[in-house]
Amino acid sequence: MSETKDLIVIGAGPSALAAAIYTTREDIPTVLYEKGVVGGLAAITDQIDNYPGFAEGIAGMKLAHELQSQAERFGTEIEYGEASALRRDGSEIETIVDGKPVRSRAVLIATGSNYRKLGVPGEDELYGRGVHYCATCDGAFYRDRTLIVVGGGNSAVQEAIFLTRFSTHIDLLVRSKLRASEVLQKELQKYVDAGKITVHIGASTDEVLIKDGTFAGVKTTTDGVQTELMADGLFVLIGLIPNTTFLDGSGVELDPQGHIITDKRLATSVPGVFASGDVRSGATMQIASAVGEGASAALAIREYLEEQAREVE
Repeated sequence: MSETKDLIVIGAGPSALAAAIYTTREDIPTVLYEKGVVGGLAAITDQIDNYPGFAEGIAGMKLAHELQSQAERFGTEIEYGEASALRRDGSEIETIVDGKPVRSRAVLIATGSNYRKLGVPGEDELYGRGVHYCATCDGAFYRDRTLIVVGGGNSAVQEAIFLTRFSTHIDLLVRSKLRASEVLQKELQKYVDAGKITVHIGASTDEVLIKDGTFAGVKTTTDGVQTELMADGLFVLIGLIPNTTFLDGSGVELDPQGHIITDKRLATSVPGVFASGDVRSGATMQIASAVGEGASAALAIREYLEEQAREVE
């Protein structure tokens, strides 16, 4: 059996890294397990303008790198691995990472969220080959080409504006109404007035069109009339879903949307298991609040570990 760790953190986004900065500074050995990119979705965000302390904004990748460097400076270990299950076993928690058990006295779940899909015909077939979910990752492939963006929230509008750096024209399909902030809507209007973006309100996306094995456009319906909208690529930006499927059978209570339910100390229904950031029910889906929750979770975990140590004595 491997040695029991004091704390493992599942995920390595801003909330996880902030927690690790606090725990390792207080001499709590901490290991983070990340299945994808250190920094999470923040790392693949082109520009972050609402994180306090950066008057001119900061590139998402740079912020992620700074958080990682700071956590590692205090002794945080970051390992790549995917958690597939978790259960309480006596006074410890057993987490299955890449098929192997990892035992710890406490666990922080900070797995964040993933991109929500349309669920329409043709979408999965062209994933990464005409259908995308991250403008900053794939936008540069569409220089001097036309694009379709689906979504009406802050991310969709912000990413559509970003894509004008490359695309000659963007059709923005909004299923119901624009939900982006007033500031972003005013910014969007500048691109509409310039002819760079056309906004389609009340437009559903019914199907991804495939021609000769490549992306050709989408079928869209507005006011009961279905039409074909042709373009060179599609970016789907309709929100996020929490990364909690690995918690099935764990005893960790989830809300109807799959987010983790916690108390005010960020503790879950399983003793020794905590949650912070976008994966938590009630989270604001903002980097600044995710970082704050990571710090709060770290303090709660320290108190929990101290309580456990006193019980053993």
